[in-house]
Amino acid sequence: MTISVAPPITTEPPAFDLEPQAHVIRSDAEAIEVAKALAAEFAVEAAQRDRDRRLPAAELDRFSKSGLWGITIPGTYGGAGVSWVTLTEVIKLISAADPSIGQIPQNHLAALDAIRVTASEEQKRLWFARVLQGYRLGNAFSEARSKHVGAFETTLTPEGDGYRINGEKFYATGALFAHYIHVGAVNPEGKVHLAIVPRWAAGLAIIDNWSSFGQRTTASGNVRIDNVRVEAEGVIPAYLGGEKPTTNGSVSQIIQAAVDAGIARGAIDETIHFVRNHVRPWIDSGQEHGYDDVFTIAQIGDLKIKLHAAEALLERAGRAIDAAFDDTTEEGATAAAVAVAEAKVLTTEIAILATNKLHELGGTRSTLGQYNLDRHWRNARTHTLHDPVRWKFFHVGNHALNGVKPPRHAWS
Repeated sequence: MTISVAPPITTEPPAFDLEPQAHVIRSDAEAIEVAKALAAEFAVEAAQRDRDRRLPAAELDRFSKSGLWGITIPGTYGGAGVSWVTLTEVIKLISAADPSIGQIPQNHLAALDAIRVTASEEQKRLWFARVLQGYRLGNAFSEARSKHVGAFETTLTPEGDGYRINGEKFYATGALFAHYIHVGAVNPEGKVHLAIVPRWAAGLAIIDNWSSFGQRTTASGNVRIDNVRVEAEGVIPAYLGGEKPTTNGSVSQIIQAAVDAGIARGAIDETIHFVRNHVRPWIDSGQEHGYDDVFTIAQIGDLKIKLHAAEALLERAGRAIDAAFDDTTEEGATAAAVAVAEAKVLTTEIAILATNKLHELGGTRSTLGQYNLDRHWRNARTHTLHDPVRWKFFHVGNHALNGVKPPRHAWS
């Protein structure tokens, strides 16, 4: 397995377009076609980007300028308002090509949904318009030193007609490439808000120190926030998304599940290509080619069936979110959360299985550095650690057996 070297620590962002002019996608069908074209492009150098830890700033400019980062914005605000079935297919397509690129918009899209549900009309018009123009939102949410993932020590303090924020964040996926950073912070009453600030705000430092062996080019490092000024227009009362029935948590989770489904799809495609082109038949098989081995054939069949099962549950979960999206009831929010949890279990399992089987069926040759195929396993093992599936089993079972609804937060 390739040994990853820790990246140099830097606060300098990669060069990207600071004044974007994005295309506006108008339909679900157009979104899928654009994603297919970009995925084919991103796949070409995915292995090299991972090997060299070459941050995909240019690729992200093409990704967001394509209009795909604005497709969930409702039609009344100028977006396509695509279905969540379509959105998951877009994320799968990009993640099958390069899951680091596929993961980066997750927090951007989750923030857009929080704005949709909890922001004022004036804020919705402002931020949706900026995103449709091509501006990207980057995450500064989770903290490494708090009691648990949902606990925040970053503070939001009123000051005149605005606010000040102070704290430190980790796992800040996408922040290094973003035009605006949405910071999770608690006000004096302990309520969680998103505080959106420009990437170059005074007192804000985004540190590229992400050293994980997987998802290496997400640049998911630290953000330090030292008395950063936030205007009122950028303060979103995100806590309201957990005080009433919404799809906020389901939206956040289904995107993560789609990334894992994409990793699995990419790994299975890579396995088939490698077996067809590089694998010799086993000595006892009596076959001329590795792809004639009956056990290999059966294992490929097993992978395909399990991938299709995971994708079917993912599509079902997308339909559940769509059904509850505009007028969310308690029942609709619960149905969506349970459906997404079920999908998350299967997408996690197939991502890990498929990336393991790539090497089992590819043989020792598949571990050679020239192919860098271990990136698939490293990516799957890293990304599936988000929102542990052992708790998905619990929430699905507790709802079925005891009628207990899954909790309302971004990790459920």
